[in-house]
Amino acid sequence: MIELQNVCYKIDNKYILKNINLQLVEKKIGIIGANGSGKSTFAKLLNGLKLPTEGTVIIDGLHTCKCGREIRRKVGFIFQNPDNQIVFPIVEEDLAFGLKNIGYNKVDIDRKIDSLLSLYNMECLRKSSAHLLSDGEKQLLAIVGVVIMDPEYIIFDEPTTFLDLKNKKKIFQVMENLSQTAIVISHDLEFLSNFDRVIVFEQGKVVADGHPSVAIATYKKMMI
Repeated sequence: MIELQNVCYKIDNKYILKNINLQLVEKKIGIIGANGSGKSTFAKLLNGLKLPTEGTVIIDGLHTCKCGREIRRKVGFIFQNPDNQIVFPIVEEDLAFGLKNIGYNKVDIDRKIDSLLSLYNMECLRKSSAHLLSDGEKQLLAIVGVVIMDPEYIIFDEPTTFLDLKNKKKIFQVMENLSQTAIVISHDLEFLSNFDRVIVFEQGKVVADGHPSVAIATYKKMMI
């Protein structure tokens, strides 16, 4: 379970998030809000990319302020722009990097890479240059690079922003089939309507939280 207790985040005495109290237990959780509402900051608090100015963020009993390394193993993060996430020039090298850092041997690394590339129909890209991939392929690579580390939670920060409709549908399908808990920031309300829960942010506060149909209806009224 992810829990936020009286969480605030501020920059130069300006609150970006204020008094957030949430327990996140559902399998698929959507996060929506206008630009500048605090949702991306909220997402980065969940895996320790940012630390709360006040309050605590707890992941399965671990405090993000005290257990950063363990938290980042538990909570994967998919950035809006996959170029910010891809480290190595060749696809298989990029996927192997994290596994090498936590002590996997070459045989096990190759086995995991083979398995996931097959699962996502990416076998033909194994030896490809990562930065020459299409936008959709890059985002898939970023997702596989997180999934291969076996996190329990995956945070998606607007992962389809730069994609066309065809690639958006492909990424949405991948997210729907993940075994991990997925917390997804997205402006695609139709996609989020199938989630277990949707949380709406406005000016750094939670203004709606619950069943997608209710939360999304509240958000639409706010946008009028």
